[in-house]
Amino acid sequence: MGSPRPLNKKQVLDHISRGASLADTDMRGQDLAGVKFDGIELARAKLAECNLSRASFRDCDLTASSLWHSDCKDANFDGALLDETDMDFANIDGCTFRNAKVRKAILPNSRQTLAQVLDSVRTGKKVRMSRRSDD
Repeated sequence: MGSPRPLNKKQVLDHISRGASLADTDMRGQDLAGVKFDGIELARAKLAECNLSRASFRDCDLTASSLWHSDCKDANFDGALLDETDMDFANIDGCTFRNAKVRKAILPNSRQTLAQVLDSVRTGKKVRMSRRSDD
């Protein structure tokens, strides 16, 4: 017996409409652009390689979740709990993190991005990722 298949977008939206927890849920590789996860429990969720552009994660618990290699462009993480969240290789250009808790999170491009994320936590300013010339 293999592991269960990732939830598809329809199943994810059904969980959200019922206010159900998505903790420990596998959603890898799904197109979830623009989805409002606001207030939904997402601890340890697998959101790797997802399209999460313009998605909203206001006041979500994303503790130990994986957003590895996801496109989070212009997503909203205001008030989110991002303890130990893996955002390595994620596109967080245009994201906001006002009042988010970012502890032990793995961020892309560590030093530069961490400073911008912490500034966004304080001010709500959007994070801008710079492109390296050798990309």
